Amino acid sequence: MGNSLSPYDLGNFFVAENCQRISVDELVRKANKMLRRRLVEAQIEALGISVQLATSKTLFHGERFWFLCSLCGKRKGVLYRHPAVGLIGCRTCLKLKYIKQRFKGMVEISQK
Repeated sequence: MGNSLSPYDLGNFFVAENCQRISVDELVRKANKMLRRRLVEAQIEALGISVQLATSKTLFHGERFWFLCSLCGKRKGVLYRHPAVGLIGCRTCLKLKYIKQRFKGMVEISQK
């Protein structure tokens, strides 16, 4: 009953798989994610608006930020502040049109 070793026994040695792994690349990746999110949140606060953020995965394990429309809750890349009522939401919820959609079929007078 001494220190006999079998072919599959590692004896008193520790194996890397049983130790906590600390990778500088993983720590930097995690810090970059947190920093990017905080910077975006700071920009939103600087604008004086209250909007939630969402993320989605991209190819090659990246991350894309989205606004959540406060009216419909859908992910949007662009939100608008309505000039009359001051609500913040997506173009669909605020019933906003582009000029080309609004005046479709009409002759546009150029202002020079």
